[in-house]
Amino acid sequence: MSEVCLLVVAKAPVAGLAKTRLARAVGDRLAARLAAAALLDTLAAVRTVPGVVPVVALTGELAAAERSAELAGELAACTVIDQRGDGFAERLVNAHAEVGERFPGLAVLQIGMDTPQVSQRVLASAVVRLVADGTDAVLGPASDGGWWGLGLRSPAEAAALRSVPMSRSDTGSRTLLALRDNGLRVDLLPVLSDVDTMVDAVRVAAIAPGTRFARELAAVAG
Repeated sequence: MSEVCLLVVAKAPVAGLAKTRLARAVGDRLAARLAAAALLDTLAAVRTVPGVVPVVALTGELAAAERSAELAGELAACTVIDQRGDGFAERLVNAHAEVGERFPGLAVLQIGMDTPQVSQRVLASAVVRLVADGTDAVLGPASDGGWWGLGLRSPAEAAALRSVPMSRSDTGSRTLLALRDNGLRVDLLPVLSDVDTMVDAVRVAAIAPGTRFARELAAVAG
């Protein structure tokens, strides 16, 4: 029996709408192709984690995205829900709530699509730590001060995110504080680097040279 839903919060990698900071260095279409590769790597890793229910909360027009056919193939193996709400925090809260309604009794481990270096090993370890005795939540800090992963034994606890400003250098620390203020016992996961800029992209590709993301970056650089 599954104990955990592995939830990916994703945006369709449409040129001009995806990875806008990265696009300043490589242009809209190439930035979107890098975003598509990152999402494909993420979904592939998720689907190799044993015993989890893969769910994707998606926003944007998939048909207009780069590598849309490949993405559709990966998404076919997942439950796909629409993101709902004004502002990123509200969309996260609603995604956790909907997963809780669809899969009652399961914990939720939520990640994004900005860490293509995430592996089956890292995710499986996070799942084990989330369901361990004495743990209510896990939080994966990002090197830029945000976070790349959030696991909750009770999806309703995601409501704590409403008080946390998103996309800031203190988002991670404030998320940890909000969870602990709600009485949750939080286990910290390894720090990972998000891909927002070309410097980030080069660093992540070097860490995970066998990924689609690394190959796409090499093609861009070439």
